[in-house]
Amino acid sequence: MNTTIAAVKNNLDLSQNQPLKLSIYEAFRKSIILGQIPAGERINEKEFSETLNISRTPIRFALHQLVEEQLVEHVPRVGIVVKGISIKDAHEIYDIRKSLDTLATIKAMQLMTPKDFDDLRALLEEGDRLNQSDKVDEVLQNFSDFNSFIYEKSQMKRLKTIVTDLQAYLVYFRDIAIRSSERRYRALEEHWLLYRGMVTNDITQVTLITHEHLNHSLQFILQEMESHQIE
Repeated sequence: MNTTIAAVKNNLDLSQNQPLKLSIYEAFRKSIILGQIPAGERINEKEFSETLNISRTPIRFALHQLVEEQLVEHVPRVGIVVKGISIKDAHEIYDIRKSLDTLATIKAMQLMTPKDFDDLRALLEEGDRLNQSDKVDEVLQNFSDFNSFIYEKSQMKRLKTIVTDLQAYLVYFRDIAIRSSERRYRALEEHWLLYRGMVTNDITQVTLITHEHLNHSLQFILQEMESHQIE
């Protein structure tokens, strides 16, 4: 078994109560993000199917999703080739996030009603509860809901459209970071600090916390990527 197929097999979690095609997709995604399938590697659908003894249909679904998310690309007369994410990509994406998240958070706090702040607090409390119960996947969704809430309340439709283009990468990075309990707890604390800055309408604090939060996340991601020898 070649190393590419071995990586996907190692990341394939069949214990989850979900369709096989999603499990295959998540295994490919994780393998690519962690650099276990290097950029430039060709993915042979037939070989994967035969080696793993899995129908080509869920593999085809997974590769289609990855093409849509620009983690792989279809090269004429070659097939599906991995694009992956580099350390340079990570720096670029987080630099963009700092600017966009700061703008969205400041606009949101200026427009939010008392009920909106109550709803945001409820999201944070739910995140704490899920984390205490060690429900990692639910915490991941809670973090996504927190960020989506702020962008929604910013009422900046074009800004939200720009962020949507980055969403695939952001979810992957967040997924990697939140799997660490230490990073998870720290991120929750930073969300609370951000909330308090928004409640007091403190632009300076909101900007500072947003940048610190993303810097901490980036450093964690870079350590993970470097440990897997991603350049």
